[in-house]
Amino acid sequence: MSRQTITRLIAAALFLLIALYLASVVPNTEVAWVSAILLLTIYLFSFEIVEVDVAAISIMVLLGLTSLLAPLMGLEEGLVSTRHLFDGFSSNAVISIIAVMILGAGLDKTGIMSKVAAFILNVGGTTEKRIIPIISSTVAFISSFMQNVGAAALFLPVVSRISARSGLPMSRLLMPMGFCAILGGTMTMVGSSPLILLNDLILTSNKALPADQQMETWSLFSVTPVGIVLVLTGILYFVVAGKFVLPVSKKEKRSVGESAMDYFKTVYGLDYALFEVVVPPGSPLIGKLLDDIEHDEKIRVIAALRGTDDLRIGPGSLARDVGIEANTVLGILASPEHLKEFVDH
Repeated sequence: MSRQTITRLIAAALFLLIALYLASVVPNTEVAWVSAILLLTIYLFSFEIVEVDVAAISIMVLLGLTSLLAPLMGLEEGLVSTRHLFDGFSSNAVISIIAVMILGAGLDKTGIMSKVAAFILNVGGTTEKRIIPIISSTVAFISSFMQNVGAAALFLPVVSRISARSGLPMSRLLMPMGFCAILGGTMTMVGSSPLILLNDLILTSNKALPADQQMETWSLFSVTPVGIVLVLTGILYFVVAGKFVLPVSKKEKRSVGESAMDYFKTVYGLDYALFEVVVPPGSPLIGKLLDDIEHDEKIRVIAALRGTDDLRIGPGSLARDVGIEANTVLGILASPEHLKEFVDH
């Protein structure tokens, strides 16, 4: 049994004991069941027994099932009426958060984050005191228009790429990025879930207040001055005190002679390798264009040797509109699985 499994079992036992204790001191059965479900939710989120989204949906379904199981649970009625079970999806806050997550996924698909990494390297070079302010300010700006977690997750590949190219330990770049993602969310009303919820709460509270006592909601940039000050303070702190507070891991020190394959695996998680294949006479590849081959197969041809002296290296130097000839030697970048599929075809 692994250490993680043992930890989860011990935690489950502790949460169960807490639930039993609360059940003995709370005033009624409804509060006891609510406390138990709340503890179950905390346990699922804390120890990641299942995915977070699965845990959230499961708890919502469990609350709905209390209407059916009320007699068995000692309840007169369910904890939540089935009519109001999905009311959360009509909340402005929930829809805003979902929309911001969709925005983040769209930005990730466009490939714009790779260009951001290249820009940061061009401006900041490999100096930590120059790269940290640029990374922090950039992620803070992005975080001001999307959720903090989404901005940090979106920027992780950028930081990984910068770390791989500059040689700076990734741990010293992640902490400033993470904190500035949190602080950046305070620059607009859509960047922070608490601010969205608070604005929605004001709207809800106004319905129960007289017209002369109703509170005004905040506009998109109402909190911007406060957010900018917080972001600048955070960046200044990491620039000045980063030498003392940022972690350093010896395991992250990169070797000078690290290969391109190691770089691809570290930065992009691609377990690719370079292979050399010879096109034999009678092969179905003869006469096919490189573009057609790469379109049909999950490989990338990066070099080709035609005859004894016509060596072309690099995708840009290959004649992609000329058919493959017999006995051509191809340099291929691919995973072992994709190469096997290519050879079998």
